[in-house]
Amino acid sequence: MQLRDRKVLLTGATGGIGHALAQALLDAGARLLLAGRDPVALRQVARQLKGASQETEVVQLDLGSDQVWHQAKHVAQLHPDLDVLVNCAGRNLFAHAALADPVQITALLDVNLKGSILLTQALLPTLLQRPQGMIVNVGSTFGSIGYPGFAAYCASKFGVRGFSEALRRELAQTRVKVLYVAPRATATDMNVSAVVEMNRELGNRMDTPVSVAACVVHAIERERPRLFIGWPEKLFVFLNGLFTGLVDKALLKQLPVIERFLTRDSHSSEVK
Repeated sequence: MQLRDRKVLLTGATGGIGHALAQALLDAGARLLLAGRDPVALRQVARQLKGASQETEVVQLDLGSDQVWHQAKHVAQLHPDLDVLVNCAGRNLFAHAALADPVQITALLDVNLKGSILLTQALLPTLLQRPQGMIVNVGSTFGSIGYPGFAAYCASKFGVRGFSEALRRELAQTRVKVLYVAPRATATDMNVSAVVEMNRELGNRMDTPVSVAACVVHAIERERPRLFIGWPEKLFVFLNGLFTGLVDKALLKQLPVIERFLTRDSHSSEVK
């Protein structure tokens, strides 16, 4: 898909990958519709984007709210020319499964999974009416590999991957494409300091948001149904699908380090 003059609704633009992706989409010629629960923060983002103009608009959508479906339907009425939906907003949670705050788990699942599904459902009729439509779901390597300390986050991203796969097959005979892009660890504010230090000690590479955003735009332009970013993470995803026991043994060796950081620092942060 050529992005020039396509209207793209993007969630998560106030930070991390979403902020970088907003600029990358704009550079590719897209007309941006930035969606989130804080319009003031989104308008500030819009002012910071290079090359932004009246083509960059802001709408209020709270993925964690029970009203998100109704809010999205209102957006669809205002923007019947919407071509692309990019679900990029997300929350993270690094904690022992038995000790994680139930409120944080609920908020994470609401934003990462339920909110994205309801937003997609509400906007799908509009996308189906366009000459060419697209849904892009930003997942994670942890949507394919269950990783200690991230049980709730993995559950949400496994769900996003399954939703993307099922929806892509359901829409196979329509003009709407469904893409799933899975970054590995990325240097954003979603990661608390313990996660950053743990990745450094374990030798896990962390990509920049700009590099991830470039990969997402490339996937859109090439209409790649699935993209897993980073090596050897791609290999681990493959091995985990075929030889789960091997990955179990590899992660067991990492577990003492993970446990040490979990004990030291176990809480969440958010990308809006």
